[in-house]
Amino acid sequence: MFLTQAILAAIMISMQIGISEEPWRAVNDGVMGGISSGGMVRVDEVLRFEGTLSLENNGGFASARRLVDHDLSTADSVRLLIRGDGREYQFRLRIDDRWDGVAWRAKFLTTGDWQTVDIELGEFEPVFRGRLVRDAGSLAADKIRQLGFMLADKQAGPFRLDIRSIEFLSTEQK
Repeated sequence: MFLTQAILAAIMISMQIGISEEPWRAVNDGVMGGISSGGMVRVDEVLRFEGTLSLENNGGFASARRLVDHDLSTADSVRLLIRGDGREYQFRLRIDDRWDGVAWRAKFLTTGDWQTVDIELGEFEPVFRGRLVRDAGSLAADKIRQLGFMLADKQAGPFRLDIRSIEFLSTEQK
């Protein structure tokens, strides 16, 4: 059970301490011949992941990610404050600096309103190019080196996900 009152330490990665569109890298299905577009832009007080998903040329995903330069070793969950367009997105974590390889994903459905999404690190599943990786092991907080968002819901068309904050939380004192 996740109780806000029980949170003793929080590491916040937010626009106030440097999240902007600059350090984010778009990785879309063009790397495999698709024509989807997507990326991060700053709009007023939010970071916006937006673009157009295309299923042409065996495409179907858009993503944006960035390197993590914080010590997340005490984290056991992540909290997202987001507003989406009713589509299912993925929040992804990686344990290396490479741009290809295993990612740990957690899916969440957006409602069109601002919502808080809490995800325990144990809920993330390891995937490689959309397929589960059975022998990847569990996600270790102290190894997290990248974070990102992906859309791969097999529905062509424009998309938009506003991100107000990303927090890594711990229920243990530092």
